[in-house]
Amino acid sequence: MIDIAGVVAAEAIDEQTRDQPEPAHRAAGVRGVAAHYGDPMREQRTLDTTVGLVDRSHRGIIAVPGEERIGWLHTLTTQHLATLKAGEGTELLVLSPHGHVEQHAMVAEDGETTWLDTEPGATGGLLTYLERMRFFTKVEPRDATAEHALLSLVGPEATGALGTLGVTGLAEPDAVGVPGPKFRSGEMPARPTVRYAVAPLPIGGWARRGPLGVDLLVPRVAMDQVVAELRGAGVPVVGLWAYEAIRVAARRARVGVDTDHRTIPADVDLIAPAVHLDKGCYRGQETVARVHNMGRPPRRLVLLHLDGVTTDLLPAAGTPVTLDGRAVGFVGTAVHHHELGQVALAVVKRNVGDDARLLVGETAAAIDPS
Repeated sequence: MIDIAGVVAAEAIDEQTRDQPEPAHRAAGVRGVAAHYGDPMREQRTLDTTVGLVDRSHRGIIAVPGEERIGWLHTLTTQHLATLKAGEGTELLVLSPHGHVEQHAMVAEDGETTWLDTEPGATGGLLTYLERMRFFTKVEPRDATAEHALLSLVGPEATGALGTLGVTGLAEPDAVGVPGPKFRSGEMPARPTVRYAVAPLPIGGWARRGPLGVDLLVPRVAMDQVVAELRGAGVPVVGLWAYEAIRVAARRARVGVDTDHRTIPADVDLIAPAVHLDKGCYRGQETVARVHNMGRPPRRLVLLHLDGVTTDLLPAAGTPVTLDGRAVGFVGTAVHHHELGQVALAVVKRNVGDDARLLVGETAAAIDPS
């Protein structure tokens, strides 16, 4: 999709962008992705109202085959995976011993292999951790990014567009509610906290229904054919700028951008989709349980409205958020949204009120209370 007319590559705008292939993947032939195709605001409106095809093929793909893979991943991660079946997907985290978020991955299970897709730049770290934890377990985790690519159909008409590829009837995400503090053991069902429907694609690979649409995990050699079929059916291509704007408006944190080295899952609303609070021991579980039982994580994820008067330049990820000259948080992803204007995800101290008069650099910022 990087060769389509009108494309502006993400790394052509910012050579240091996270949205580019890892060096090892680039050396294996993985190409860059589009920031936009000439009209970012129109592309956003497309994702908000109909459907668009987003190239996310720079994401890392890890394949985990092996007969013991499900139980093994269940013990290593925050998600309840012991009952994961073919045709199901979910989300998971890998935490530090102190409960800080290190890795996030989306999951798809096909009955023979568990597929994990993760942030560009994070593949090596996740794979290294998995390899170190193999011991004598019958699993064979490997980097499959050079073989498979991720595309996303995003928007309210995503499942309809999926019919072009021969897949219909993907069920909506099925989520379990987060229990209150000090809930009783056994109150949560023994299943992933969110289940995403997964179905095979006739062209090869899998479709996974998700929170923003449908992800397509396809053989990289079939990527051009998938794109051609969807475009031939009238599905427009849309860049990452539009996708990120929709994600920010939906308040979905991106690990490594909207997090820092101190982030715990409750800080950035990752408990519901990625953490099972009653599954037993895993690395970092003590911190997760303690914070949940206290009922007040130290920080929270908010949507900031930026006034855009001082400057129309968006703040960089990591820019401090201040109140009365004192740092109270940091900005993650900042975007120009087609309806909301300049907005950003930020992590701030929990005691910062919704009516606080904040600054991001010299730009005034206000928390969206909705």
